[in-house]
Amino acid sequence: MSDFNRGYARTIPADRADMSVDAGLRSFMLGVYNKVALGLVLSAALAYLTGQVEAVQQLLYRTAVSPVSGAEVLVGYTALGWIVAFGPLAVMLFGLVGMRNATPRTSGIYYWTIVALIGASLGAITLVYTGASIFKTFLITAAAFGALSLFGYTTKKDLTGFGSFLLVGLVGILLAGLVNVFLRSPMIDFVVSVLGVLIFAGLIAYDTQRLKMTYYELGGNQSAMGVATNYGALSLYLDFINLFTFLLRLFGDRR
Repeated sequence: MSDFNRGYARTIPADRADMSVDAGLRSFMLGVYNKVALGLVLSAALAYLTGQVEAVQQLLYRTAVSPVSGAEVLVGYTALGWIVAFGPLAVMLFGLVGMRNATPRTSGIYYWTIVALIGASLGAITLVYTGASIFKTFLITAAAFGALSLFGYTTKKDLTGFGSFLLVGLVGILLAGLVNVFLRSPMIDFVVSVLGVLIFAGLIAYDTQRLKMTYYELGGNQSAMGVATNYGALSLYLDFINLFTFLLRLFGDRR
């Protein structure tokens, strides 16, 4: 999934705001991280439900027993499976045009709807990769996310230009991935996965700093901060999920 709602205004340079001692900022960021963490827990639960509980799995996926490993593997999607897979994209596109004046409540519903749909769609990876490699990749992603977000929070360097470059790269890998749907080139898939890891690693740091700037831009407006918390959590959640899936494509052990 591509990231969402990166267009907050920025009038306070990153190197001028002393954020390390601002209790309000820490509370704001903690609210964002808590929502990201809860979103990941919900996603993991739904991925297990849709990928490993047979009655639910059969509603979304077509599977077969691998002649090599003897494990049940993914061979295709049902009609409902395709709806769930593309559901997050449809909801995000709706949000771009239908949520111009979001409230904390509507933005919260928006966040949890996308998280739930992505979690349900992630059941497919449990049918493609081994449980051990999924768990290992998740731990690696969590460690990288923590380090990169800490860098974005503490650095005095303005990452705006860097973020703009990453967003151009994101568009590039999305187009390359779309082309490769038809070409099915392993080399293109490998290059896209490597670039995807680098781009989303950078976006974690960039989005963290952008959220800090957003907090100061809002000037204590509690309603606006409630909306920003949900949108900020969505941005970091999508960064985490994309980094995780690209790392899994590179290093995951298939069933």
